[in-house]
Amino acid sequence: MRFLKLRGTHVPHKKNTAGLSPVRIPTPETVVIPMSMHIGRPAEVKVKKGDEVRVGDLIGAPTSYISAPIHSSVSGKVLKIEDITISNGGLVPAVYIESDGLQTVSDSVKPPTVTDFDSFIEAVKQSGAVGLGGAGFPTFAKFAVKDIISRVNTVVINGAECEPYITSDTRTMLDKAEYIFKGIEAIKKYTGLKSFIIGIENNKKDAIERMRSFAEKTDGVEIKELPAVYPQGGEKVLVFNTLGKIVPQGGLPLDVGAVVINVTTLAFIAEYLETGMPLTEKCITIDGSAIKEPKNVIAPIGMTIGDLIEAAGGFSAEPSKILYGGPMMGITVPSLEAPVLKMTNAIIALDEKDAEPPKTTQCINCGACLNHCPLRLDPRAISLAFKLDDPESLKALCVDICMECGCCSYVCPAKRPFVQTNKLAKAKLRAYLDKLKEEKK
Repeated sequence: MRFLKLRGTHVPHKKNTAGLSPVRIPTPETVVIPMSMHIGRPAEVKVKKGDEVRVGDLIGAPTSYISAPIHSSVSGKVLKIEDITISNGGLVPAVYIESDGLQTVSDSVKPPTVTDFDSFIEAVKQSGAVGLGGAGFPTFAKFAVKDIISRVNTVVINGAECEPYITSDTRTMLDKAEYIFKGIEAIKKYTGLKSFIIGIENNKKDAIERMRSFAEKTDGVEIKELPAVYPQGGEKVLVFNTLGKIVPQGGLPLDVGAVVINVTTLAFIAEYLETGMPLTEKCITIDGSAIKEPKNVIAPIGMTIGDLIEAAGGFSAEPSKILYGGPMMGITVPSLEAPVLKMTNAIIALDEKDAEPPKTTQCINCGACLNHCPLRLDPRAISLAFKLDDPESLKALCVDICMECGCCSYVCPAKRPFVQTNKLAKAKLRAYLDKLKEEKK
């Protein structure tokens, strides 16, 4: 199939907080830091009840190659280690720390010694950096590529921020532009990569202007102004719209000579190389129809959502739904006791009117879902194959490449729950393929 254009849909921007610099909120009395805040295996708890910890202390060590270290975001005492329920329903160990309010920094926090490619990769690994745009993939693994110069042509820097409400990446581009470009220079120096494209939706004029002012003084950096069409920030969509290349089914941007990194992740790496402070806090957009005072805040990782919202002004109405992330791809927060995670770029609280589920009617076969799917999947056919328990058809329909962006459900006049069905269909297909593999052994 020839792709002339990757499609999507127009969603309300609602960038209410784009002009608001983040404010640092008071340190909470207690933080809850899960050992799984990244794609890959959970970290192993390295502290015990009663231990004294300081900001930046290692409290969770990686347990496999695709894993990430986890550090304390406060100074104080470990209250307990206990399993908590995360948004996908799973249980993971979490370290509960009682803050002493002093935010004493660990002696281990010092700039890493970086002299070459290997020490750069090791520094990025030890920083605890993961994809801060929401994906959570350990960042070091994106660059720890053998013969990277021969395999990667361009680093694509994701500043699209296409979800409604969220402006935390926008604030990074406005407030920490120098660190984004220090990150670019570090990648140049230690990996040898020379070509960079920063993709930004055209509804962020201030950010585009700010990035261009730095790019004009930096060799090898192009600012690509992109249409404000959701899901512009999806990795495969971004690669296509910046490089004109299609990531193959089941493949990675690396397969078309690209590495994709989020602007906030890149800025953090540069800060870590300068200060040695690992990932212990996040800039978070707090917004939605149930929020009294929408704003951007800087909060310690592990702060509970309830404490976060209260410190940011509280609710204006009884929340009917609270989301990690935006209204299109966000995941429902299981409770107000759930913590801020490394990947948390926004908390969106919606009142009953905005969160009320739409009334679903019968599919009218209008084709809107197919016409708006960025990857040209057919959600109608996938839904039918799932209903008929037909994994071979699900495989043929390529449900496994669905990015779960929600365009299909958003544009459907019958309000069919396509994205939810696609998630279930992907799980069904995975189980089927795993069974086939076992049978071949």
